[in-house]
Amino acid sequence: MPPTTDTTAAAPALECAGVGFAYPGSPAPVLENITLRVERGERLGILGPNGGGKSTLLRLALGLLRGNTGTIRVLGMTPEEARRRGVVGYVPQRLEAELGMPMSVRELVTLGAAWRVPPWRPVPRQTAQRVEEMLTLVGAREFADRPAGKLSGGQLQRAMIARALAAGAQMLVLDEPMVGIDAAGQRVFADLLARVHAQLSVTMIIVSHDLRAIVAGSDRVACLARRLHAHAAPQGLTPQVLAELFSHEIAGAPGTLTGMHVHAHGADECCTEAGTPAHPPVQLGVSARPKSGPEGDRP
Repeated sequence: MPPTTDTTAAAPALECAGVGFAYPGSPAPVLENITLRVERGERLGILGPNGGGKSTLLRLALGLLRGNTGTIRVLGMTPEEARRRGVVGYVPQRLEAELGMPMSVRELVTLGAAWRVPPWRPVPRQTAQRVEEMLTLVGAREFADRPAGKLSGGQLQRAMIARALAAGAQMLVLDEPMVGIDAAGQRVFADLLARVHAQLSVTMIIVSHDLRAIVAGSDRVACLARRLHAHAAPQGLTPQVLAELFSHEIAGAPGTLTGMHVHAHGADECCTEAGTPAHPPVQLGVSARPKSGPEGDRP
């Protein structure tokens, strides 16, 4: 008998084909004809205004919603299967820990890493070692014995990233990761993401309405406002262009986005609010266990 091969190993991290979604009772779809491919090891930023469909796309990729049209594959699997296997780590926008939670950060991360281990069995030494490695990688060793309920927002965010990585996540999905963080904190967090990516080559998808967060943690950008929009000259992604793409002001838009790759596959046209093309259409390839799903798009 010939050896079997794992066809998921060569599959992209995320692949959307013609995905559309409308909430029941909504007069208009939240997402239309989303076609997107993210290769393994890439860091993709999804930029768009509030209500533009970002959170809904996350829900679909995490297997919390099903699209009305099209297909989504995550690491070669359905989103539901990827979620069951724990190969996607989700860090939500709002991180909450009960102030009275007696569990330490180390225990919180271990619980995520050992979720397949029956509670009556000891944690394998290899798993415990992985937990310590991930705590060190994200800079959480210094507060690893502190109760999780006593952490700051930034510390809890680090703990949740360590938890996902210790569990073997091959893709990290971060929803508005820099909300409420000052400029210095954003630089520290960007360094953290760069360090994690350099050591583990994990795929990262960062979703934000704030261009600063996207610039800090991504090397490719998809612009989303119901549809995916593309701009042919990434270094010319000015506030004016962003306003034309989204008919909204994008927070933190600098004068230019030098060196970034703004990619969308299968986009129609980038239009102004009046509906006239702002830029010619382009065809460029873009070379997720949550407690609750992302928020923000549902009318």
